[in-house]
Amino acid sequence: PLTLEEVRMLVELFYLPYHHGALAQELLEHFRWLRANSLSVGVPAPAPDACGGTRWRGRAQSFQLLCARTCRLHSRLVSTASRALLYDLHPYLWDIRNLLLAASAFVLWLGCQSITAPLLLGRDAEPWARRGGLFGELQALLPVGNSCDLFYHPPPLFPSSQLYLLRPLLPLDKWVLAAVHLGHEGRGRSEVSQGLQAQPSHAPALPGRLLGSFLSLSPEYTFVLEDEGGPCGYAAGALHAEGFLQQRDSSWLPAVRHKYPPDLGTGSPALGQDALEEAVLFFHAEPLAVPQPVLRRFPSLVQLGTAPRVLDVGASRSLALCLLSALRANGSRGVFCQVSNADRQQLSFYSKLG
Repeated sequence: PLTLEEVRMLVELFYLPYHHGALAQELLEHFRWLRANSLSVGVPAPAPDACGGTRWRGRAQSFQLLCARTCRLHSRLVSTASRALLYDLHPYLWDIRNLLLAASAFVLWLGCQSITAPLLLGRDAEPWARRGGLFGELQALLPVGNSCDLFYHPPPLFPSSQLYLLRPLLPLDKWVLAAVHLGHEGRGRSEVSQGLQAQPSHAPALPGRLLGSFLSLSPEYTFVLEDEGGPCGYAAGALHAEGFLQQRDSSWLPAVRHKYPPDLGTGSPALGQDALEEAVLFFHAEPLAVPQPVLRRFPSLVQLGTAPRVLDVGASRSLALCLLSALRANGSRGVFCQVSNADRQQLSFYSKLG
């Protein structure tokens, strides 16, 4: 059963509409301070403000631990509470968990960046655009807090106790992101890993087909979603899409085409060969040009995806919130994504995100 400490946490998260319990107050204070003082991060050790960076990292770590405790509380409630109590409380705790997943990853991202421009607060939202309580105050602190469609989704009919972690990209992630993509196309993770072992010299083509241009040209706007089985989702973006696409077409694509010639995927059948052929065909196809009116109105490019095992739309929504917050914090005023009109799976995925 839930422990007394866990019940106390639950009460403090939803104390009163305009009066928070100790845990909720601590979360808000940390988040406000970290956001306001993020410019102190990245200062060299000999500099006078080195202690400011150390203090920022210490509070960021405390915030991460509080977010992790709240996510574990959600998982424990789903696993142990009676069905009647669970279905009463789950929508509220599910919302808070999703928002804290995004806020936690956004703070981690702030710790990796040197943002020269101030974070954009945005225009005040209409009164109906935000909920009361902890959810509404956390929403207001994210740079995309006024984008109402991102925050209102019905909870899943069947609550899941799956724990998730959302964080910025790490150098070793690009190999496992290939597995996320191939799983999205209907392959199992074990098949993917065997395919990568069978063709080690060609393995980079697989994540390249998925995210290669983002990993090479815009890694600072790439986030990874993990569950207990490992990486299971990603979100990638380019702040200035026009320059990103020009660089992709003029330098990145020619280099990749030279590395993976058109006849590479036509050898003897092997495990993972179909995926390799698809990647090579993708590299050698001419990308469609993005119309200038689109680039003027929506200057940033985004791409998101999750593995088939991620059934909780809340985790996908947290990916989108985190990526859009990072782009917005650096001045982006709109984003677009490129999807084939025949790719019903991706169209459905983006539609569910609002």
